[in-house]
Amino acid sequence: MQSAQKITPCLWFDDQAEEAANFYTGIFPHSKITAISRYGEAGREVHGKAPGSVMVAAFELDGQAFTALNGGPVFKFNEAVSFQISCETQMETDHYWRRLSEGGDEAAQQCGWLKDKYGVSWQVVPRVLIEMLGDADQAKARRAMAAMMQMKKIDIEQLRRAFAG
Repeated sequence: MQSAQKITPCLWFDDQAEEAANFYTGIFPHSKITAISRYGEAGREVHGKAPGSVMVAAFELDGQAFTALNGGPVFKFNEAVSFQISCETQMETDHYWRRLSEGGDEAAQQCGWLKDKYGVSWQVVPRVLIEMLGDADQAKARRAMAAMMQMKKIDIEQLRRAFAG
């Protein structure tokens, strides 16, 4: 049976794949770890991982499949790739912001973006912000953009006030 999802993001970790999968699945609803595979003796001269250690943690976040790979310290995350979370309410925005930023890089927080404790970048975006920025009234859209540029975590009420003028 073929999966409905053709593209699965693969996140490269040094050795925190299972820990990160547990962290993320504890934040998003309808989430679970779907499989754990382990390194064996084969290829040890290349991967350098102990037999039995976690190689891949497959998991789902709100139904979206992800793979976390323990590939070693060769690659690091950066802001060139991020995951955007569409939120309906301030409560939902606050939840994702608070949970994902626990232990993360506070200096990387701006305009709804944050970097979690593993270095993965997230955008916590209330749906209403996208609507405001795309409004036909350019003056309103500019005011919303100017307000957003002053924020770390997005404040919906503050955006609405700026948008209204």
